[in-house]
Amino acid sequence: MSESSRNFMTLQFAAKSENESFARVTVAAFVSQLDPTMDEITDLKTVVSEAVTNCIIHGYDSDPNGIITITAEIEEDTIMLTIEDKGRGIEDLELAQQPLYTSKPELERSGMGFTIMENFMDEFGVTSEMGQGTKIRMKKRIESKKALYN
Repeated sequence: MSESSRNFMTLQFAAKSENESFARVTVAAFVSQLDPTMDEITDLKTVVSEAVTNCIIHGYDSDPNGIITITAEIEEDTIMLTIEDKGRGIEDLELAQQPLYTSKPELERSGMGFTIMENFMDEFGVTSEMGQGTKIRMKKRIESKKALYN
C-alpha cells in the first residue's frame, strides 16, 4: 500500500458532554474525504456519540477532568477508529457487552451502546483494565468511496 492511500488524525478533549458533538462532527469531517453516503456518515456519528458518551459517563463517572482520545485512520476505503479513556475500566466486560445491560440504571441509560457500535461497524472490539481505562476499536469500509490515490 502506498503512503498516499493512508491518512490519520488524533483528537484529545475533555470528558465533557458538550464535546460529544464536537467529536462526532470532527470524525465526520475527516472521513468526508472518502465521499461517504449520508447513511455511512450517520452510522459513524452514532458510534462516536455512543463511545464518547460511555467514556464520559462510565469511564470517568462524569468527571470533566478526564481526557478522551480519538484516533482515526483511513487506509484506502476503510476508516479505523479508536476511542479511549484512562478512566475506571470495566469490571465485567462480557456482562457490559450484553444488550440492555447498564451499570447506571439511575441515569435511565438504555444499555445498547456496545450493541449499536457492533451493528453499525464492520469490526468492533473493546478492551478494558480496571483502573487503567477502556479502548474501543472499530472499522468500517466506506462503500461509496471515490478513490483518491495520488
